[in-house]
Amino acid sequence: MKSISIVFLQAVIVLIGIVALAILLWVPLTEGRAANLDLFSIYFDPFILYGYAASIAFFIALYKTFKLLGYIGQNKVFSSNAVKTLKSIKYCAIVLSILIVLAGLYIRLFHNKEDDPAGFIAICIVTTFVSIVVATAAAIFEKLLQNAIDMKSENDLTI
Repeated sequence: MKSISIVFLQAVIVLIGIVALAILLWVPLTEGRAANLDLFSIYFDPFILYGYAASIAFFIALYKTFKLLGYIGQNKVFSSNAVKTLKSIKYCAIVLSILIVLAGLYIRLFHNKEDDPAGFIAICIVTTFVSIVVATAAAIFEKLLQNAIDMKSENDLTI
């Protein structure tokens, strides 16, 4: 790939990270329960803190994707570092999907009976599906890349 494409994709990754961080900071302020609360009470709500802890896996995966694009830009895609990066992206996506399912189950089981959790559950289902798709794609690319590296090392030994 041309370096302009790599830089563009890295900029998109950074933009996704900035938007996600802005959403994490802004949404708790607009939540219905937050209308009568002070800033400390809003941001130290256990469920909000759980969301922040779960988002760590998302931001690690974004960083690893940025790093993988750097390897691609340096023509080091067929390296063990690229395989390790794909493996960590896969694990981050799996962890994120598990944490999202746990949050959805918590809301489903313990929500206020006057509230309707359908919207939150729908968002949990969609984001879990996206995380599983990312984990599957990373696993496939990891396997393909590892096979290519193994074939390359076998060819280097026969020469």
